[in-house]
Amino acid sequence: MKALEIVRREDVFTTPYFTLVGKHVAGLDGDPYYSLALPDYVSVVATTPAGEFVLVRQFRPAVETVTLELPAGLIDSGGTAEQTAIRELHEETGFVADRISLVGCMKTDTGRLGNRMWVFFAPDVVRDPAALPETGLEVVTLTAGQMSSALDEARFDHALHVAALLMTVHRGSVRLPTVKSEK
Repeated sequence: MKALEIVRREDVFTTPYFTLVGKHVAGLDGDPYYSLALPDYVSVVATTPAGEFVLVRQFRPAVETVTLELPAGLIDSGGTAEQTAIRELHEETGFVADRISLVGCMKTDTGRLGNRMWVFFAPDVVRDPAALPETGLEVVTLTAGQMSSALDEARFDHALHVAALLMTVHRGSVRLPTVKSEK
């Protein structure tokens, strides 16, 4: 399939968090196609020396519920994805990574969002006794079996974080046991 060409872009509405962009596509008449320009962000699949996954639990106003997620955050202007991953892991969980590796980069929502999620794996992370997690976050550690159950029972259901975890499994960085579902 041949790619169409964007002939004009216009910032329709701008906030400190996102910009609504109108894109006019060559050969298509009518209203522009609207998308959101957002900063790229990182997600970190972190495991302790015992093999436990380090997660955060927090209230998310957008979905009006408490969620279980990977440590994650927006990449600051001028910062790198790797620097952000190390910083967010420490700020959100109080855990420190001696090493971190890029697992991959994914487009977050090709239909409406123009940003990417950079996925990192941080093995053998240890708690910094002097660090406190960010306010409003609860740090949770799960064994591989508990993580599999959380996926199966939709307690870990942030779609992009599930994708990040499964990409990390696919690359062979972590393993999860298969859970036999009764569904």
